[in-house]
Amino acid sequence: MATNSQPRGSVVVVGAGISGMQSALDLAGAGFKVYVVERGPAIAGHMPMLDKTFPTNDCSMCILSPKVADLGGHHNIEVFTLAEVTGVSGEPGDFTVTVRKHPRFVDLSRCVSCGRCEQVCPRETADDFNQGLGVRKAIYKPYAQAFPNAYAVDPDACQQCGACVEKCARKAIDHHMRGEELQIKAGAVILSPGFELFDAAARPELGYGRFPNVVTSLQFERILSASGPYEGHLVRPSDGKEPRRIAWIQCVGSREPRSGADYCSAVCCMYATKEAIVAMEHNPGLEATIFYMDMRAYGKGFEQYYRRAKEELGVRYVRCAVSEVKEIPGSRNLLLCYRTPEGAFREEEFDLVVLSVGLRPARGARELAAALGVELDRFGFCRSDPFNPVATSRPGIFAGGVFAGPKDIPETVTEASAAAGCVSRLLSTARGSETRVKEYPPERPVHKQPPRVGVFVCHCGINIGSVVRVPEVVEYARKLPWVVHAQEFLFACAQDSLEKIRRTIINRKLNRVVVASCTPRTHAPLFQGVMREAGLNPYLYEHVNIREHSSWVHRDRPEEATEKARDLVRMAVAKVRLLTPINQTYTGINKGALVVGGGVAGMTAALSLAEQGFAVSLVEKGAVLGGNARHLYYTLQGSDLQQFLAGLVEKVTGHPQIQVYTGSEVVEAGGYPGNYHSRIRTPEKEVEISHGAVVLATGAREARPREYLLGQHDRVMTQRDLEERIHRGEVQGLNTVVMIQCVGSRDEERPYCSRVCCSHALKNALKLKEKNPRVNIYILYRDIRVYGLNEQYYTQARQKGIIFIRYDRKKKPVVEAAGGGLVVRVVDPILGVELAVEPDVLVLSTGVEPGEDNGKLSQLFKVPLNSDGFFLEAHMKLRPVDFAAEGLYLCGLAHSPKLVGESITQANAAAMRAVTLLARDRLANVAITATVEEEVCVGCGVCVQVCDYQARSIDPLRRVAEVNEALCQGCGACVAACPNGASQQKGYEKAQLLAMLEAALEAV
Repeated sequence: MATNSQPRGSVVVVGAGISGMQSALDLAGAGFKVYVVERGPAIAGHMPMLDKTFPTNDCSMCILSPKVADLGGHHNIEVFTLAEVTGVSGEPGDFTVTVRKHPRFVDLSRCVSCGRCEQVCPRETADDFNQGLGVRKAIYKPYAQAFPNAYAVDPDACQQCGACVEKCARKAIDHHMRGEELQIKAGAVILSPGFELFDAAARPELGYGRFPNVVTSLQFERILSASGPYEGHLVRPSDGKEPRRIAWIQCVGSREPRSGADYCSAVCCMYATKEAIVAMEHNPGLEATIFYMDMRAYGKGFEQYYRRAKEELGVRYVRCAVSEVKEIPGSRNLLLCYRTPEGAFREEEFDLVVLSVGLRPARGARELAAALGVELDRFGFCRSDPFNPVATSRPGIFAGGVFAGPKDIPETVTEASAAAGCVSRLLSTARGSETRVKEYPPERPVHKQPPRVGVFVCHCGINIGSVVRVPEVVEYARKLPWVVHAQEFLFACAQDSLEKIRRTIINRKLNRVVVASCTPRTHAPLFQGVMREAGLNPYLYEHVNIREHSSWVHRDRPEEATEKARDLVRMAVAKVRLLTPINQTYTGINKGALVVGGGVAGMTAALSLAEQGFAVSLVEKGAVLGGNARHLYYTLQGSDLQQFLAGLVEKVTGHPQIQVYTGSEVVEAGGYPGNYHSRIRTPEKEVEISHGAVVLATGAREARPREYLLGQHDRVMTQRDLEERIHRGEVQGLNTVVMIQCVGSRDEERPYCSRVCCSHALKNALKLKEKNPRVNIYILYRDIRVYGLNEQYYTQARQKGIIFIRYDRKKKPVVEAAGGGLVVRVVDPILGVELAVEPDVLVLSTGVEPGEDNGKLSQLFKVPLNSDGFFLEAHMKLRPVDFAAEGLYLCGLAHSPKLVGESITQANAAAMRAVTLLARDRLANVAITATVEEEVCVGCGVCVQVCDYQARSIDPLRRVAEVNEALCQGCGACVAACPNGASQQKGYEKAQLLAMLEAALEAV
């Protein structure tokens, strides 16, 4: 840390994929200036190339576009594309970062992305965004929604013929543009350079690069995508025909110790399942087969998604290793050669083969690490601390995303927020020192003007456009009363589309706006922000969801879906013309936080918040801090967990900003974002506290199902019991140990995967082998789910002679008491015979079940639970530690089963997300609050009774209802309950809703 002066309040983020974007947005939201350095010509990394995301099947670009727009338009984030960091000097708090900017050959200040240069360019080259399945011009825009919203010249493909220069009226193209070197002063650095895909040509036996109908998984994503080379039509590259049988081959470039890739890429099993599901939606009747070794559906909701694909949708899963892919002459179909688990050789014919390629460290990652003095592991990923996974070997430099190891999008986003949180702790005293406040143009007074409505309709690629005939809807909107402008967009949320909407509002003097696109939950704030930038009140806006309400629910009825879209637009126009401006109000923010749960996650979150300068109340139901970690002694990597836990407890209990309440629980909660209040019952008394944010980190419990004689025989125990015995030195004399996986998980009672059980079994098995190399250990499993870099410990276990025997869910092992001992019987699927083992101990890998107080806390804080009983986040991919309501966050086992390091990362992320709220000076109140027509109100008090937010009261003198706008959350319960219509709600007044109904009935 810089010792001679105040640390700098700026940060350099290297890489602008989803990880770098999240880190940058969190830091900017918490009061830091951010410089984003991206090697490519546009931000967002690989995610724009994806068609859908699992397990929700959300359109990838739909959920990503708002973040692209937020980052691109943020006044405290400066983006450098086609740039790379070549060196860092200095110390934490005071770094000098050297950045090399490569020429774009297009002036960003002049280019308006009109596309005329691309039209006249004669030179074509392989389109890398479409993974080589199509061509692009030498001057190009990477994808429709790209930021910066400008073209770039590919110097390797450009002939400098001058056609583009001549065509560009704005003189934006300069083939003589030179690169430059920048020196950026920053307090910290976050490395998020992303990843590369395994080069499938390195596995020639699988046919990639030789047979056109063998494609990689990312190429298949582009085939499925509406913005892809085939516009979302699922066809074969060789002949454009629709495939009827598609095969996916798993673990291509992953789990290959001989090639140096002794790790699992963590995402391939699920993205293959997703691609199979989506492909079957594209081509009904398609046969999808996935060839795999272990199905690693370990994440939240993943097991249910996998089972739905297999049992309901008919995706076929074949456990094997494919040895070769051959092309059949003439048809160009593919012949897959493989051996079944029973040892039989098979050949099957398919129309298309998809290789599920693994993840590799990003191109240039080794050079970047060397330049910055950051250590890498043997695979080329960043070496990290198991108890602080985002820290690198160099203080002040942090890592996020796949640079720290293979992971899915939720873990990437979580890690990005955690890295931002570590930076915020380091630079907390410099918060706000280098940022500026965004200024908007003055709001135009339009309430006395006649309505001038603009309607903007989005194709959303094929999400809407493949069902709803968007041009017809636009033409229909043009003819509606009060509409002066109607326009369609391929992607309305793209940066250039947003700019066109802004200019149209100004140029056409629009004073009302209707957008017909996908969900308002993610996109309405985006368009309302554009209205503010155009000088228009953001509440003169109506959003029409023609994706969920038209195209998705009427996928097979395009005529009716189009008619319904027209109806919805007509209703929206009828309402929007009656809207009046709503003035935004603000309240101050309480700078304290409440953390519920004193396990590792809760303590980590509390300490992070405190070290960022915020007071914390930490409430733990148990008599002591530590939670489940008190029963764990070492990690899979061999780190001492009890030593870490003792240090964490000491830091938490000794921190002046943290008030710890043990043996206590929250019994009452209320308030609103930024100003909550809670009542805590302690052993001595009840305490009232006020706080601006809440983090729920209430943990979970070890399941103890009554199977396999657990609780009935002294030789049967759980993995946690075994770990206690190993720690106490009570495992001498063990000669044979049997472990059974998936006990109390992946069954009817608990249909989810508990994620930690396979790692726990390997950890204990390796520890037993360490103490006694001669001990015989049998692990009976359904799938071994050690994902990411932990795959190497599975390899070690096999090398040390630990025997793995797979069993089928329909033929579970049988355990019997025999005298004073045990007999375990299991059918070996390879040998085809029943094996009997007489172990000294039987160890059950039992699942994780939700905390017993989750239901009560869900009611207290008004936050949802999922069907399994864990807390439900706002969005599985992009808001994994936020609840839908602002100011409420979650982490650790309260979210879902996870390893200790993952809980720590998630806790740091939740703390950082809370700080993005607590660091503000004020918080915008909900604008669409309730109002009272006092001349109609009789003071009956019904509205007071139904208000869950204590926002209603009766004035004792005037006997009329009043609304506290700071407390009102705009739910509308009071409006519905009011017996004489005295209650109204801004933006949803009765006249406006009646106008919508009248418009709806016009078609009847």
